[in-house]
Amino acid sequence: MNHHRITLAGVGVFAMALGLDALSAGADSPASSTRGVEILLLTNKLRVEINGQLFTEYWFQDVPRPYCYPLTGPGGAAMTRNWPMKTTPNEEHDHPHHRSLWFAHELVNGHDFWTERAVCGKIDHVSFEEVKSGKDFGTIKSRNKWVAADGTVTCTDVETLRIYNPGDKNERVLDFEITVFASNGEVTFGDGKDGAFAVRLAETMKLKGPIGSGHIVNANGVRDGEAWGKRADWCDYYGPVDGKTVGIAIFDHPQNPRHPTWWHVRDYGLFAANPFGQHDFEKLQNKTAGNMIVPSGKSVTFRYRVYLHEGNEKQAEVARRYAEYVREQGAAGDENPKSETAGDAQKGI
Repeated sequence: MNHHRITLAGVGVFAMALGLDALSAGADSPASSTRGVEILLLTNKLRVEINGQLFTEYWFQDVPRPYCYPLTGPGGAAMTRNWPMKTTPNEEHDHPHHRSLWFAHELVNGHDFWTERAVCGKIDHVSFEEVKSGKDFGTIKSRNKWVAADGTVTCTDVETLRIYNPGDKNERVLDFEITVFASNGEVTFGDGKDGAFAVRLAETMKLKGPIGSGHIVNANGVRDGEAWGKRADWCDYYGPVDGKTVGIAIFDHPQNPRHPTWWHVRDYGLFAANPFGQHDFEKLQNKTAGNMIVPSGKSVTFRYRVYLHEGNEKQAEVARRYAEYVREQGAAGDENPKSETAGDAQKGI
């Protein structure tokens, strides 16, 4: 497949829409082990390479929602399931909407954006605000609209991914931020377990299954099946890939609404931070206990860090790395929900 660096020569209209910041990858500098994080435009996706090696691809066209696939971890480990994007041996074909790494929810003003059926909504890519390569990190910033099955726009969002160059460390770090705008009226995230920031792990990393031999642990020491529905600052899911133990930890930003979040983390490989599913997770009779309302003209922001590592949570020092994340973030971020400016509201439509 042909691909291009993000330059005027290689992209044309796409580059003009992005602005000059997106051109920083440069047309004349060859990829090398010292290049850092390079983002390349393909036909319907962005390819992200770290020092010349594939990390992930950001799929944004002709898809039910934007997602990252694959996630390539330390030593080239394939850390997410291939199906339904690709059919390979020894993989379960359950939950076809579990597309590697994504953000969605099953109840947004009553519409299902989580599953993939004719009656479900889709999250459509609108534009890129920034696509930038760099020695230390690369950035993808995109604008999307959440379109219900009847064609109405439920809400809009700005999604930002920052991918870091680990240098000589055998790890991968991705920061994910999403701001959802109530640009088209009040937005209610309903109380449901199926959401929101999620990963579907490689089959061998699962807690259970024919070839799964992984483990789950959260910041409070709750392990394996007992971690489902519990609140914690972070959660880690680790297991073997190609004979080596690797793991994915997700950090809940300390200023996220309802921090620490609940974890919708399943023994079959689904791993999700969900701030909305309170009645499911806590077995409450009130089925609206976890509803979150974003008033018209306001927005809400969620931030997460994804840490792909070698070994278990102790060997990877996940607790220490979370503490570093908290210190690093400092007072960054605003209170949620927050008012958007008139300009933001216009861009969000």
